[in-house]
Amino acid sequence: MEDNTDLYARQEINPGKTLSLRELEQVFIEDLKKAVLDLPETEWDREEDFAANYNKDKRALSQTRHIVLKFADKRDELIRYFETSRWPHWKNRVEPLMQQAVKPYGYRKGFFPRVMLAKVPPGKVIPPHIDGQKSRIIPHKIHIPLQTNDQAFFYIDNVRYHLKEGFAYEVNNAVKHAVINNGKSDRIHLVFEYLDRDLQEFVEA
Repeated sequence: MEDNTDLYARQEINPGKTLSLRELEQVFIEDLKKAVLDLPETEWDREEDFAANYNKDKRALSQTRHIVLKFADKRDELIRYFETSRWPHWKNRVEPLMQQAVKPYGYRKGFFPRVMLAKVPPGKVIPPHIDGQKSRIIPHKIHIPLQTNDQAFFYIDNVRYHLKEGFAYEVNNAVKHAVINNGKSDRIHLVFEYLDRDLQEFVEA
């Protein structure tokens, strides 16, 4: 089964989620970073991004801007996976980085349920929160910083981390976490989820 629009699953299965933060691989970000930094501001937080990510209106994401490429709708009994209109444009730029980042998991066939670019402007925060319902926060949640500064921090259970540009990190989004950007530049991450496709139960909707 190939990654494409409108896949459905009964549940997500992942026995290996990190408990806090795990550094994965160093990846080559320069081409993607340049493409993202060259974008006009109008490319961020378009109407489609709000339509795809039903969490964007919540307080935790009110100061973060997004470009949503793939998403998973978990509001109904079946989980629906879909691509946005911008996925074909970005696919060849982001997939090589994601595949490189997830090598340590060793999955025979991996699956990327959600993919997005996330920007926290200078002076902005993502307040402490847990992503949705704990029982459904199953995939590996992976961040690749494309641009950051030494005053941009990620907090997991009140422990402060600085995520370096060009490295991939799995973070535990099932515990309380937060972000603060006290620097003078945008903090921009490629953020995606990862699952072992062989463990998932895809179904006909």
